[in-house]
Amino acid sequence: MTRPDRQRVVVVGGGTSGWMTAAALVKLLPNRCHVHLVESEAIGIIGVGEATLPHIRAFNERLGINEAEFMATTRATFKLGIEFRNWGRIGDSYIHPFGTFGRGTGDVQFHHYYARLLHAGVQLPPIEAFSMACTLARANRFAPPWPDPRQIASTFGYAYQFDAVAFAPYLRRFAEALGAERTEGRIVDTEREGESGNIKAIVLEDGHRIEGDLFVDCSGFASLLIGKTLGEPFQDWSRWLPADRAVAMPCRTATDVTPYTSAIAMPAGWRWRIPLQHRTGNGYVFSSDFVSEEHAADALTAAVEGAPMASPRTLRFKAGRRERSWAHNVVAIGLSGGFLEPLESTSIYLVQQAITALIELFPEQRISPFDRDEFNRIVDMEYDRVRDFLILHYHATQRDDSEFWNYVRTMPIPDSLAEKMELFRRRGRIVKYREGAFLDASWVSVYLGQRVIPAGFDPRATGPSVESLIAGMHQMQAEIGAAVTAMPEHLAYLERYCPMPAAA
Repeated sequence: MTRPDRQRVVVVGGGTSGWMTAAALVKLLPNRCHVHLVESEAIGIIGVGEATLPHIRAFNERLGINEAEFMATTRATFKLGIEFRNWGRIGDSYIHPFGTFGRGTGDVQFHHYYARLLHAGVQLPPIEAFSMACTLARANRFAPPWPDPRQIASTFGYAYQFDAVAFAPYLRRFAEALGAERTEGRIVDTEREGESGNIKAIVLEDGHRIEGDLFVDCSGFASLLIGKTLGEPFQDWSRWLPADRAVAMPCRTATDVTPYTSAIAMPAGWRWRIPLQHRTGNGYVFSSDFVSEEHAADALTAAVEGAPMASPRTLRFKAGRRERSWAHNVVAIGLSGGFLEPLESTSIYLVQQAITALIELFPEQRISPFDRDEFNRIVDMEYDRVRDFLILHYHATQRDDSEFWNYVRTMPIPDSLAEKMELFRRRGRIVKYREGAFLDASWVSVYLGQRVIPAGFDPRATGPSVESLIAGMHQMQAEIGAAVTAMPEHLAYLERYCPMPAAA
C-alpha cells in the first residue's frame, strides 16, 4: 500500500536511467516517495557498453553499492581517462586524464609553467608525461589512488567501463529490495488534468491505469511523456555536433584490457573502444551527411581488433536537449530529455546530475515553479557546458583530409566556446566553473593534445628560473615513474579484486 503522506513517483522506462532514478529515490528519499517503475521487456535497452566519468563512484557510494560486487556483476574494468587518436592530426595521440597535471596544487597551474618552458625553446615531452593518470594508463597498470595528498600517487581519480546490459538488472534488484514497485507493460495512452495540464495517469496496453503525482520520463529516444505527450520543444545542436548515427558491435578482446577508453578519429566521425572483462565494445559515431550506414558498418568491421561477437547494429539520434527537462509534473532524465554523443562518456553523468537535482529539489505537497526552474537551470547548464567541450574536440583540429573534418574545423561555433578558446590562446587561461563536469586539466589535455598552444601564460610563472623548472619537471617524471612501476598490471588487479562470475 502507498502511504498517503508520500509522493507517488511513476518512472516510465527502465534501462540505466530508469533504474538509476528508482534506486536513488528509494534509497535516499524512503519516507518522501513511493516509486513505481513501468517498463516493457519487449522494447529492450540500447546497451552497447558504457564508459563513465569518476562521478559514478560518488553515486554508487551514496547508494551503499559495494564496488567489487558491482564491477564483478557488470564485468567492469577501471578507467583512468580517455585516449584520443588522430584528432589534431593523423598520427597524434593524447589522453584526457582523470586527474591533474603536475601536483595540482599551488596558485599557478602546472600548464602555465609548461607553456613558459615551451616559449623558452625547451624541448619537452607531451604534457601527459607529467600526469600520474596518463602515465599509469599508458603503462596499462592500476591501483587505487593513495590517500596521502602529499604523494604523487594521490593525484588521479578513476571511473568504470562496464556492461550496460548488466547494470540495469543489478540496479533493479537493488531498488526492488528497498521497496520499489515494478510493472511490466507497454504504455499506450496518458490521462491529463484539464486545468493544470499535469499528467494524472498512464494507461498500459492491457488497460491497467497507473496514477502518480510526479512522473519521471526515462523512456529514451521515444520521449513518451516530455516529448510526445507534453510536446516540449527540442533544441537541435546538429549544426555543431553533426554526428547523427552510430554503428555498434562487440568483439573478442585480442589486445590489452586497457584502463582507459579510446576514441579514434575516422573519416566521418570517430570510433570507440571500450575494453570490458569479457569482451571489447566498439562503435563508429558518424554523420550520415558524409558517409552511408553501410560504409560505416564496413569500416567498423574492418577496424575491430578481434572476432565479432554480434552483427553491427545502427543507432540513430540527434544532438540537443529539450528546452525544459521539467515541465508540468514530468521530469525527463536521460535520452528523453536530451542527447550528447558519447565522446566524453557523459551519458550517465548527465543522468546522475539530473537525479541529484531532483532529489535536492524534490517537491513537497505541490510542485513549486521555483524548484522546477532551478532544476531546469542546472540541467541546461550541464548540457550546454558538455556541448561546448565536445565541440572543442572537433573544431580544434588541423585535419583537412575529408569533407567531414573540413566542415567541423571551419564551422561557426557557439559564442560561449569561442570566448573560452580565445582566453586559452591568448594567456593559457581556463574558464573556471563552480559547477560542471570538466575541470581545468580536462580542457588543458584537449587544447594541448590538439596543438592549441597559448601565446602567453600566467606572469607569475616567470618567478622560478628556467633551470629550476626543468629540474623540477625531471624530478616529477621520476617520481611518477617510480609510483607507476610499483603498481600491478590492470588485468592482474581485476582478476584479484573483482573477477567476473565463472558462468559469464
